Amino acid sequence: MAKLAPKLLTLSECEREELEKLLNRRSAPQQIVLRAKIILLAEEGNNNREIGRELNITRVMARRWRDRWLELSLRSLPVIERLVDSERRGKPATFSMEQVVELFALACSQPEDYGRPISHWTSRELAEEMVKQGIVESISPRHVGRLLEEAQIKPHQNRYWLTPPPR
Repeated sequence: MAKLAPKLLTLSECEREELEKLLNRRSAPQQIVLRAKIILLAEEGNNNREIGRELNITRVMARRWRDRWLELSLRSLPVIERLVDSERRGKPATFSMEQVVELFALACSQPEDYGRPISHWTSRELAEEMVKQGIVESISPRHVGRLLEEAQIKPHQNRYWLTPPPR
């Protein structure tokens, strides 16, 4: 069975200089430096296996970045943009920043102001109030809890920072 040679990669003098500058820059992220090394070794004629051995990476990674470089070169992107991660797939954010800020404002207010006969907000109460006010169509109490935790907002301690501390 014949072995397939990797795709040829040739760099312009300007591209080579930019890649070498990246290697010498102290503040360059290590992932970018590694990818620049892959491209430079590929341009020297090394196959993916040789690049993998030299840089202690898999040949799959060497092939991925060689192919990506060739693909993005067709679009005439700047060198650094060819080496950065592509956008990740996944579900887009469900709630806008305005909705999250409204949640935080609600969590920092008194439940009595909204006709709630409770001493402090719970995630469930906040989720219900957000739906009631039309801020969101639906939101789970668990998600409310995660958002508050991430922002380090603790509604059960809210009274302390709304009223002056005792003297």
